[in-house]
Amino acid sequence: MASDIVRIALESETKTHKKKLLEEFVWAVYCNGRKMGYSIRRKQLSDDELHVMQLLRGVSMGAGVLPSPNEKETADGELTYMRARFERVVGSKDSEALYMISPDGAPGPELSIFFVRAH
Repeated sequence: MASDIVRIALESETKTHKKKLLEEFVWAVYCNGRKMGYSIRRKQLSDDELHVMQLLRGVSMGAGVLPSPNEKETADGELTYMRARFERVVGSKDSEALYMISPDGAPGPELSIFFVRAH
């Protein structure tokens, strides 16, 4: 990601405003303008996800590779991760954005994540 900018947009098509934006359940996922599929918000962590979060508890920023707790699930037995600081910008009740803060002082974010509720 040293030179490319990645923009991920998650779009919810629900018409209700009873929930907060980040509590939406189903999202259409776009990466750099191209539709990639759908994402579903889960309510509980799996055991593998909990294991990864416990391993990364002491990591504040960085990227790397972790060994998989279940070697059968991944072809090479490894999990790639990225952990960073993000700036949160609330545009309205129907839009929020997270901009990755680059630790090396590079101008502009290398990764942006947008949450939008379409009407």
